[in-house]
Amino acid sequence: MKNALVFQSDFGIADGAVSAMYGVAYSVDNTLQLFDLTHEIPQYNIWEASYRLIQTVVYWPKDTVFVSVVDPGVGSHRKSIAVKTAKGQYIITPDNGTLTHIKRMCGIVEAREIDETINRLPNSGASYTFHGRDIYAYTGARLASGVITFEQVGPEIAVEEVVELPVVESRKENDMVTGTIDVLDVRFGSLWTNIGRELFTSLGINYGDRVEVSIKNDTREVYRNIMIYAKSFADVHVGETLVYVNSLDNLAVAINQGSFSKAYNIQTGTNWRISIRKAPRIVYE
Repeated sequence: MKNALVFQSDFGIADGAVSAMYGVAYSVDNTLQLFDLTHEIPQYNIWEASYRLIQTVVYWPKDTVFVSVVDPGVGSHRKSIAVKTAKGQYIITPDNGTLTHIKRMCGIVEAREIDETINRLPNSGASYTFHGRDIYAYTGARLASGVITFEQVGPEIAVEEVVELPVVESRKENDMVTGTIDVLDVRFGSLWTNIGRELFTSLGINYGDRVEVSIKNDTREVYRNIMIYAKSFADVHVGETLVYVNSLDNLAVAINQGSFSKAYNIQTGTNWRISIRKAPRIVYE
């Protein structure tokens, strides 16, 4: 039985790049099942590619093969690798930090550098700018279809050598938890943080409590307000803000039926810091 082959890239679908990768995969085995994770990663945004993988990979069956191509260093000396996750999926990608979240949050049990003398689309040797088609899609299809085993991808490399992007850990300080805004829930504009639910609830905060949220970037505090810690969007009125637990069991901030990111011009990355604490009690005389 063939394994699923899932593609992710920053190519978009306005031209033929994604279709070319499909064509390569089907030329290896026209019975493969091909799927898309997304092709709307912002151009060159390795961090977001990493996050979308951890958002998705662990929910696919063992032996599913993922091809992720966000590769601003294409044609350089960065490695092309394949890894096996702790849950048994495979990911084929440039070794440029795309595997940061998978390595940290899921685990990688084995890594191999792709042997391009074997695992490269025939007659593509003069091209150095479309490794997504010529190396990653081709190798992914060969692995998913059983033409090659994982061991035949290429020589083993130490898992510790797989490149990671810089990460700022979430932490608890007295009555407050702090972290970073890792990524947006793109279509709806919610802010997804790296603050885990258990770290947050260690403050003694329960659903329905009010919390104070502060958001800063490198230069200033962009936002500070009080909102409800809600179980779901239905717990607040349309247009109200809320803190909730997202699908990765981390804290998120949103506007019910609105875009928090657009409303307050908030972006993502390790330079965007968020702090949350139980709202202080205000007593009026």
